[in-house]
Amino acid sequence: MPPKFDPNEIKVVYLRCICGEVSATTALAPKIGPLGLSPKKVGDDIAKATGDWKGLRMTVKLTTQNRQSQIEVMPSASALIIQAPKEAPRDRKKQKNIKHSGNVTLGELVGIACQMRHGSLARELSGTIKEVLGTAQSVGCNVDGHHFHDIIEAIHSSAVECLAS
Repeated sequence: MPPKFDPNEIKVVYLRCICGEVSATTALAPKIGPLGLSPKKVGDDIAKATGDWKGLRMTVKLTTQNRQSQIEVMPSASALIIQAPKEAPRDRKKQKNIKHSGNVTLGELVGIACQMRHGSLARELSGTIKEVLGTAQSVGCNVDGHHFHDIIEAIHSSAVECLAS
């Protein structure tokens, strides 16, 4: 039998869910049931907290103490890039294999890189910007109408000095 845990202890659970939708309680129950939380209530709270990211798949951090939970959305680089061009939210059940052909400015890309800096393995901000550029290329967005490799070459040659610092 597993040991009992102290209810005052802080427990952290990471969940991967579709934003803006109520998750299936059967998927949530094994993860949060031992914490003494109601899967239906937590599913509703997640749907309310992730309403701005409707239709995207994202990681959610659920922090629990004294059977009270706080939900924190942890957006990925691809989710931030998809949201940057202000595209209309998609309905997952009706629209499949959507192409993201939006245009992201270089300033927005640097802002996304600054947000993602804590999880990056790059030594400098320029390396994080290159990681985000690769993600933008795989998502299908354009950056100021330029080719991705041209921007990377500009970072390498220090033509773009504010990014290389």
